[in-house]
Amino acid sequence: MINPLIKKIINMNHSLNQAIHLSQPITGSFFHANWSAPSHVKTLITTRNGGVSEGVYRSLNVGAHVGDNPDHVAQNRALVQQQVAVPLAYLNQIHSADVVQAATSVHAPLNADASWDNTGTVACAVMTADCLPVLFCDRAGTVVAAAHAGWRGLAGGVLQNTVAAMGVEPIEIMAYFAPAIGAEAFEVGQDVFDAFVADLPSAERAFQAIGGGKYLADIYLLAKLILQREGVTQIFGGEHCTVLERNTFFSYRRDGQTGRMVSAIWLEK
Repeated sequence: MINPLIKKIINMNHSLNQAIHLSQPITGSFFHANWSAPSHVKTLITTRNGGVSEGVYRSLNVGAHVGDNPDHVAQNRALVQQQVAVPLAYLNQIHSADVVQAATSVHAPLNADASWDNTGTVACAVMTADCLPVLFCDRAGTVVAAAHAGWRGLAGGVLQNTVAAMGVEPIEIMAYFAPAIGAEAFEVGQDVFDAFVADLPSAERAFQAIGGGKYLADIYLLAKLILQREGVTQIFGGEHCTVLERNTFFSYRRDGQTGRMVSAIWLEK
């Protein structure tokens, strides 16, 4: 859970921080990646609004593993599916670096944290509530992918593995960072700092020491540095904070028991 002091500061400065962080207001249940992908590459990112779930899951929770009413989750997933022309391939996310072909995870979700597709018959999908969702495509629009990058998966290589699985030169790949926890709210310990900096010394730039062996971490910058090292230079998004924007996004760090959003990408035939 989030540090009580940081939570107090977030609550006191919520309106100001929200105004600063948002590049453009988000309203409704869905929005799309703002990037220069080919027109036949389609995306959908959900907010917490517009569903049927109640209480702490209000209202568009798509997570079937968080304790919500299964019927409500099914209805919410159906609402999302109506916006997507092909079946959504959810994953059983385990904070790993494992990548699968999306079509293999449609009927029975596989244990993995990223998927890819080059057929146009399925949508790659990842669920989050603070972790970083990264959507990928190549400039020609022949392959897409989606990765769930919590700090463990990020440090473990989920982005590198996703880039490799796409089967195109990294310079041809573009990436979009959908909403995740912002640097103002992501408190981590020395173990997280060490996990990144040991492998990528430049990652030290993404951490601000706050005393007591604690840091505020910029997950967007960490992901950007990793992708740039792999040769991916076309990187978009990363302007939202799921913790601060409480009316728009679910946040596990902020609320503990809560719902999940989904970020999806697919090829339109």
